[in-house]
Amino acid sequence: MKVAIIFGSKSDTEKMKGAANALKEFGIEYKAYILSAHRVPEKLMETIKNIENEGYECIIAGAGLAAHLPGVIASHTILPVIGVPINAALNGMDSLLAIVQMPKSIPVATVGINNSYNAGMLAVQMLSLKYPEIKEKLKKYRKDMKEKFIKDNEEGVEL
Repeated sequence: MKVAIIFGSKSDTEKMKGAANALKEFGIEYKAYILSAHRVPEKLMETIKNIENEGYECIIAGAGLAAHLPGVIASHTILPVIGVPINAALNGMDSLLAIVQMPKSIPVATVGINNSYNAGMLAVQMLSLKYPEIKEKLKKYRKDMKEKFIKDNEEGVEL
């Protein structure tokens, strides 16, 4: 039960930590890589092959600007790829549209701009289909989340 996290620039590290945090909450092993589809394409291809050979089950890929990284990864593997658009220009809309508008048959699941935590949670949900212990943790997480929300808001709010 392993997830790879790949993003294209060291400057994206803080924005991608949410994915790692979500995976940690559920005890899911991950490894993070800084790789660029444009600057080091050969190293990216080599890493994708290693990820497949090492039994990883999902890839989370963050990218800004042209945001080709998630799509390039998806074109070289059959593992599910979750794209995280990163706000680098145009308020991240350029990245969002580049990631979400993949050609037919090469999908990339896409979360909100800078929302790598949701990418991690989507990976957790995918893995919960195969691993009963993750499914149980996820059910408990949702139950606890609802209870906390109700408790935090049952007295009303001060405006």
